[in-house]
Amino acid sequence: MPLGGSMISTLKSNKNIMLDKSRRFRKTLGGYDKKRKVEYNFPKVTPQQLKMIRHKLKKENQILWLKVIGVSLLILGGLLWLMVY
Repeated sequence: MPLGGSMISTLKSNKNIMLDKSRRFRKTLGGYDKKRKVEYNFPKVTPQQLKMIRHKLKKENQILWLKVIGVSLLILGGLLWLMVY
């Protein structure tokens, strides 16, 4: 059975060639070190600024939905027009 033996040796050689992914990610930020404490330095925000941000995001979302609905209606109208003619 030379075919079976060659397949096994090919699989073993391919496995040896592959990169060790567990070692690759150990040295990234965060890593596996449990002693390391992650600290975030968030800026202080007042309630008024939070309200302004919330209002701005709602306005942007409303504009986005109006655009989506408008484009959808145009496409639907075009398809209906093609079906009629």
